[in-house]
Amino acid sequence: MAERVVLAYSGGLDTSVGIGWLKDATGKEVVALAVDVGQEGEDMDVIRQRALDCGAVESIVIDAKDEFANDYIVPTLKANALYQKRYPLVSAISRPLIAKYLASTAIELGADSVAHGCTGKGNDQVRFEAAVAALAPELTSLAPVRDFELTRDKAIEYAAKHDLPIAQSKKSPYSIDQNVWGRAVETGFLEDPWNAPIEDLYTYTQDPSVTRAPTEVVISFEQGVPVAIDGKKVSPLQMIQLMNRLAGDQGVGRIDIVEDRLVGIKSREIYEAPAGIALIAAHEELENMTLERDVARYKRGVESKWAELVYDGLWFSGLKKSLDVFIEDTQKYVTGDIRLKMHAGTAVVTGRSSTTSLYDFNLATYDTGDSFDQTMAKGFIELWSLPSKVAARRDAAAK
Repeated sequence: MAERVVLAYSGGLDTSVGIGWLKDATGKEVVALAVDVGQEGEDMDVIRQRALDCGAVESIVIDAKDEFANDYIVPTLKANALYQKRYPLVSAISRPLIAKYLASTAIELGADSVAHGCTGKGNDQVRFEAAVAALAPELTSLAPVRDFELTRDKAIEYAAKHDLPIAQSKKSPYSIDQNVWGRAVETGFLEDPWNAPIEDLYTYTQDPSVTRAPTEVVISFEQGVPVAIDGKKVSPLQMIQLMNRLAGDQGVGRIDIVEDRLVGIKSREIYEAPAGIALIAAHEELENMTLERDVARYKRGVESKWAELVYDGLWFSGLKKSLDVFIEDTQKYVTGDIRLKMHAGTAVVTGRSSTTSLYDFNLATYDTGDSFDQTMAKGFIELWSLPSKVAARRDAAAK
């Protein structure tokens, strides 16, 4: 039996051309593996056949949408994870799941190597290879775009020469990655950060400048997990799909960012994440109601570090796993309802309710009869400011 390499196949330009390129460069048979993580608008049967038409000896498709939602998106939501305070890790959280199946498929088929279509400039090469190294260190990782100098213009020419069934052309050179958590668009005229994005780039969101009536929903959470919308029970995947439509119709979740890649360069990226941005806003506000002050403050730093680790491809790292334990513990009282108003590109919380809330109306109210003893405040301030007062006297004496 000929040696094989298992390629993480997206159906796009780089991985479609990569099948023949890998075959020529290594002499190995190529098995294409496509993992369905909710690539809206993509028919997985078409992708399976495309891989075969491009020269794969076998084409495997795995439906991992529910697993992706339950085991990767939900932890991301619990972490309120936004890299550089804006990017909800759209591509970053899909890579460890794909890598998991890449490694397990290679082991099952007796292959000694795996491959991906990432460039040497991007983050995804690190995410795939670091995940595979953590899960199956005996496997070798190959990257035809990086290792065999398969540049985008060469790929387009190769595809045209071999009549490969792919959509990219010199007129439409965008690189697009999408899943149920969002969509990423890069390259082409977007590489000049002065160029404004055009409406044709977007598919998950409608133009937020178009006048339309607001959409209001009530999202119910149980221990940090969104479980119902307007009283109707849904799975995490169903919640995300529904919120993609409702928030997307209001133009929520458009992100235009120059981000710091792990490899040290800055990159201009366009993202769409309607469900991600809306659900994080709702979840974070429920935490404001239910987490103790010190826990909430500390968690903000943990969230930032968690997002950085995942962005940097360290989903399976020891530190990330330890932070997972902390984050999970913070969610035991994050239960309740959030009313969310979506309009003109924004998702705004307008109401909160929780049986585990730490908000006490009798303490918070300024009306007569409140239960807060204001006489305690004077002594508290004296003690709280005592170190500063003592230090100020010392500083004054030293002048």
